[in-house]
Amino acid sequence: MSYRAPVKDMLFCMKELAGLEAVAQLPGFEDAGLETAQAVLEECAKFNEGVLAPLNWEGDKNPSSWKDGKVTTTPGFKEAFRQFGEGGWQGLQHPVEHGGQGLPKTIGAAAIEMLNSANMSFALCPLLTDGAIEALLTAGSPEQQALFIPKMISGEWTGTMNLTEPQAGSDLAMVRTRAEPQPDGSYKLFGTKIFITYGEHDMAANIVHLVLARVVGAPEGVKGISLFICPKFMVNADGSLGARNDAHCVSIEHKLGIKASPTAVLQFGDHGGAVATLIGQENRGLEYMFIMMNAARYAVGMQGIAVAERAYQKAALFARERIQSRPVDGSLPGSGPIIHHPDVKRMLMTMRANTEACRAMAITAAAAFDAAHHHPDAEVRKANQAFYEFMVPLVKGYSTEMSIDVASIGVQVHGGMGFIEETGAAQYLRDARILTIYEGTTAIQANDLVGRKTARDGGRTAKAIAEQIELTEGELSRRDNAAARSMLKRLRAAREAFEQVVYFVAGHTKASPNAVFAGSVPYLMLAGNVVAGWQMARALLVAQDRLAAGEDAAFMEAKIVTSRFYAEHVLSKAAGLRDAIIEGADSVNGLALESF
Repeated sequence: MSYRAPVKDMLFCMKELAGLEAVAQLPGFEDAGLETAQAVLEECAKFNEGVLAPLNWEGDKNPSSWKDGKVTTTPGFKEAFRQFGEGGWQGLQHPVEHGGQGLPKTIGAAAIEMLNSANMSFALCPLLTDGAIEALLTAGSPEQQALFIPKMISGEWTGTMNLTEPQAGSDLAMVRTRAEPQPDGSYKLFGTKIFITYGEHDMAANIVHLVLARVVGAPEGVKGISLFICPKFMVNADGSLGARNDAHCVSIEHKLGIKASPTAVLQFGDHGGAVATLIGQENRGLEYMFIMMNAARYAVGMQGIAVAERAYQKAALFARERIQSRPVDGSLPGSGPIIHHPDVKRMLMTMRANTEACRAMAITAAAAFDAAHHHPDAEVRKANQAFYEFMVPLVKGYSTEMSIDVASIGVQVHGGMGFIEETGAAQYLRDARILTIYEGTTAIQANDLVGRKTARDGGRTAKAIAEQIELTEGELSRRDNAAARSMLKRLRAAREAFEQVVYFVAGHTKASPNAVFAGSVPYLMLAGNVVAGWQMARALLVAQDRLAAGEDAAFMEAKIVTSRFYAEHVLSKAAGLRDAIIEGADSVNGLALESF
């Protein structure tokens, strides 16, 4: 099945929910209004639909392979990556002075979704490169930026992030790769890094590895970690490539999904030491890497939305074409397409509503990022930064958990054919399964939401969001129609449940950490559900106004129905989550360890 980018819904989210025209008033974004967004998205859709989407199934059947230290990517990937670079897609959100297009994240988020819907295995290479660019923009010296960023933006080189090691997992305090200072100011690295996405491949002339390591004599724990640039090929002062560095791929993983993306084990320093240069200051590596990681976490959330969209499109097409059983209402004389059956409609609506809600949430968060970095008023920047930081674990955690559910429903819509690989539905479920794991598991996102984003400020940011939701409730209360009344009832109940949990988390994290963290993931799921539902409430209001004005009736009617479905079938779960969080800790922690 061919992929069709949901450009109309993306533009709706940008214009009506994220306030794109306000973003276009920010310094540096003056040319990034609706007209630009539409042109960029339509062109992006052409590339992803025509070039990358046809390679998705091929990558699953014929994944990347490793031999004698070299990785060969899926046939077609190398040429597609060349076109990707030449089209300027890597530089969409990056600064013009380094060769990028300087567009806001509000537009870039939609492009990320398209890229990952079309081909998630392919999209992982640009995703990691984006993160490496962000880290260098933030902490790299002017010389490092000039030497590496333009080549990564052009697609000539790619980037990686090298964090974890066999003994470390997600606990980066356990990192043992060592960095030995050299007389010329460089360092030599020695150690092993695992799970390195596109750590070796044949699509670009050089790979710029960003590596966490400990300088000899550094403090133990996270305070002693530094960040280094360690390219596959040494880079001369004029930007030309020099000798092969002592950083080698010793194997790639055989995975459940994203099979075309090579996940490498990299060995540094087996032949005298991998030459590297320090980014920023010694012992501040984790601080710098978190810049890269936050960019990646948001992008992984977009991956969840992307794979959900692709799974929904495939399931909806199948449901329109698959003939089986007579409709229960007798509306057809015999067997008809399964889309006539109420439960199939329920499944498809669940897929659609969840995907659209998370898209709205993510694009709204992107607009806050743009305001946080470009608004001339410092207080406005501060408020938007707090909102965006609160949203990152929701976009990452909630959207990716959602994607697994949606992809699984997609298999169910296909019935027995969904369990057959040749149908293609199973690939989306297998690909989605990694999203709740890499760049920080859902529990890690939830810990961040509890500790840094809620308890640390006494719930101030969360309560401010609840106040904004109440304003939307006020708007809904002035509408006398069934959809608005239904949304108001569920949004109010969900917001009240959210507030009660925020008070619980803010008030008990220090005194009763086990009780609070027993419900940390349910809290994340509640917060994501409520914020996504809030965006669907806003979407419902806009769609009703546009419909009354005679604008695009089919789209607006569908948005109203989808928003109401989200309220009645998804947002309505908030009260149960509240009860599990506030009252359910004893049963989580009560069983003796030896009884597990």
